[in-house]
Amino acid sequence: MIWLTWRQFRVQFLVVASVIAAAAVVLALTGPGLLDDYHRLTDDFIKNLGFERLNPFLYIAGQVLLYAVPPVIGAFWGAPLIARELETGTHRLAWSQSVSRWRWLATKVGFTGLTAIAITAVLSLAVTWWVNPIDDAINAGQESNTYLPRMFPPVFSARGLVPIGYAAFAFALGVAVGLVVRRTLVALAITLAAVILVQIVTPTLIRPHLLAPTESYLTVSLDNLRGFMLTGDSTPPEVKQIEVASGSVGAWKLSDETVDKSGKRVSTLPSWMIDCEPGPPPGLEPRVPPAKAAACFQRLADEGYRQHIKYFEASTFWALQWREFGLFLLLALGLTGFSFWRIRRDLS
Repeated sequence: MIWLTWRQFRVQFLVVASVIAAAAVVLALTGPGLLDDYHRLTDDFIKNLGFERLNPFLYIAGQVLLYAVPPVIGAFWGAPLIARELETGTHRLAWSQSVSRWRWLATKVGFTGLTAIAITAVLSLAVTWWVNPIDDAINAGQESNTYLPRMFPPVFSARGLVPIGYAAFAFALGVAVGLVVRRTLVALAITLAAVILVQIVTPTLIRPHLLAPTESYLTVSLDNLRGFMLTGDSTPPEVKQIEVASGSVGAWKLSDETVDKSGKRVSTLPSWMIDCEPGPPPGLEPRVPPAKAAACFQRLADEGYRQHIKYFEASTFWALQWREFGLFLLLALGLTGFSFWRIRRDLS
């Protein structure tokens, strides 16, 4: 059974494995040099990357691959694994040779699924190891418009354990969908769309609820103010929202709301708050005189306006990784259990 399973999916395996192996080799060859630059350049490390071409390209390519692997595994490994057999009727040949349905399914899912998890783990751990100097520099406070802290959603999903959990879930989903629809192309399309949708909605709908965030109430000042949201055509415009820095380097901010002295959320801010607007870039004349801006910030404090923010600190990275990985691993096990139930109950 294992040999037959290998022959049936060896093309898909060789295509994906070749790409991942090539990427791992390139990362292994360039990683030591990147780490050496990090130790040698210290505070100028991120700035120096702006003058390079290869390492920034590898940084982006690694993330793109880790986003692409789970949908590819789900659609091209999981979905056709059983759907193709049911569509062509070849499953009856195996079942007529004293091979039970459960053994047939267990061999296919076990061998292919563990292989999918293993090669995703190789790629994810290779990328995480390679990019670690960049992540450390960003978390240490080095500024960049290209590289984001690893807690930020676009980066978090392409680090550590999370891509492995996504791959396990995608494969199990593909197998389950194939068992239900019994059409290879239909199962492939449904799985591909579903996995991509899960990758999109997880950072906003699921991840914030996996761990209790840190909460802070901050007094707005010139040092922590980061931006205004303005509305209306009036002069001055109406201030709808203000944003402040959390004060925690590398943190992922979930919410940033203005509250009054009683702690209630404020939807529309006083018109005089426009005088607290952030200053222009260095070298340009500020619209609001510094003395007037200072008086505005003082009035904000005196009247009890504060920013209520919720965020995940950089130190919670691995705790959140384990929880999201565990969630999708449980979902994968649940989908696998459904597949075994389905093949015993509904297929003849």
